[in-house]
Amino acid sequence: MRGFLVVTALALPLCAQNPITDTVKSSYGRVRQNLVETAEVMPEADYAYKLSPAQRPFGEWISHTAVLAYNSCAAMQGVAAPPTAAALHGLTSKADLVRSIRESLEYCDAAFKVMDDKKAATEVSIGDRKLYPITPMIGLVTGLNEHYGNLVGYMRTKGIVPPSSARATTKK
Repeated sequence: MRGFLVVTALALPLCAQNPITDTVKSSYGRVRQNLVETAEVMPEADYAYKLSPAQRPFGEWISHTAVLAYNSCAAMQGVAAPPTAAALHGLTSKADLVRSIRESLEYCDAAFKVMDDKKAATEVSIGDRKLYPITPMIGLVTGLNEHYGNLVGYMRTKGIVPPSSARATTKK
């Protein structure tokens, strides 16, 4: 028990060193999981499904979300988005789109891994544009949650329980 208390006491200051980025990273991790599982759970035949004629098909939401991830995570690092981001528009197959969302979020994983509160509050430049990395970090988490919310409607109308709801019901 004594060793546990010493380890816990030593860990406490470390946990508090980056409260802002740790909070954003935690939120990112949850929505990341939701989006990957969403792309995986929707049947291939429903990737062209639209809730209404004016809306994007499900698959287009996945590619749009991947582009958002690349653009935001590049901005966090103070670099231009990789060419991969632009190439995602027009993908339609489930395999390509699942791969695109996974790869875009892996790109973000690397950007989040090296981010701490000091780096998040240090101005970066992308061409003539100046910003603080915390801005695209928060914007990304907000945008990913909004996109997931849109995708939930697609899943529900197809009788699919969204991943976050499925996990919540298995915990009870």
